[in-house]
Amino acid sequence: GPRGLRGPQGAGWRGRAVVAVLASVTAMGLLVASGPRAALVETAEATAARARPAHGGGTVATVGKLVTELGDGQYGACSGAIVDSPSGSVVATAAHCVTAPDSPREPVRAWFAPEYDRVGPQQALDEGWRVLAFHTPSGWDAERTLAEILPYDYAFVTVEKRDGRSIRDTYGANTLDFEPIGREGEVVPLGYPVNPSNGRPPLASCAGEVEVLTEATAHTANVGGLLLTGCDELTQGASGGPWLRDLDSERGTGRLVGVMSVGSGDGEVLARPFPERQGRKLLDRADAAAR
Repeated sequence: GPRGLRGPQGAGWRGRAVVAVLASVTAMGLLVASGPRAALVETAEATAARARPAHGGGTVATVGKLVTELGDGQYGACSGAIVDSPSGSVVATAAHCVTAPDSPREPVRAWFAPEYDRVGPQQALDEGWRVLAFHTPSGWDAERTLAEILPYDYAFVTVEKRDGRSIRDTYGANTLDFEPIGREGEVVPLGYPVNPSNGRPPLASCAGEVEVLTEATAHTANVGGLLLTGCDELTQGASGGPWLRDLDSERGTGRLVGVMSVGSGDGEVLARPFPERQGRKLLDRADAAAR
């Protein structure tokens, strides 16, 4: 089956001790917490607002499915979003969609399909824009444990141009906001679950005001992450999907404040924002790889 991702010890959203094991899941999806709920939520004074349902169930032009060929007939499924850059050829996603401690090799090939409207990867394989290069931050070292590298779970991929036209010129692009990210203002996370529930559309979403996790409210691995609760539809496969502010539904663009990193399995989801210095440096590298 598709490559899975093994979670860190004790990555309860707010627990300060090693209290639970996050189980591995398939399809490069969200981390799913195992063990009693009480063990995962240790002493949290701040509480993230519960998200509400969002987005009518159609596609968003700049948001798409990222499919990776892993070798030996295996494929991974993630999500991503086009971000503005001089080349117009850069897509933001999660680093664990590229490599992970239990699978440190980069994908053999990959494709990004914007405005994806199917369940399953076949359309993305047939019609997706080919990925030319993967870009993860220096802190994302797949030889280390996930608990150590989870704060660096953000990445870019550079995609091809078609007939001299960039993917941004074709679909539009999101403005990338770098840290620090404030909690004011509604955020809309979007992503493609591998198995949408109850016949729901391929693109899932929720909306609400985020909590920015700190040393006082979160386990070390989650500090700096953006937390929302009540996002039950954003499950395996939504990793790498954008968290957008000021989403313009007609244009399919907004301000990207983070990418989906991990989830608790019961509606709590966490995004990683792009740091100002390291994030801009990584974006420049991804942009320079366009050809």
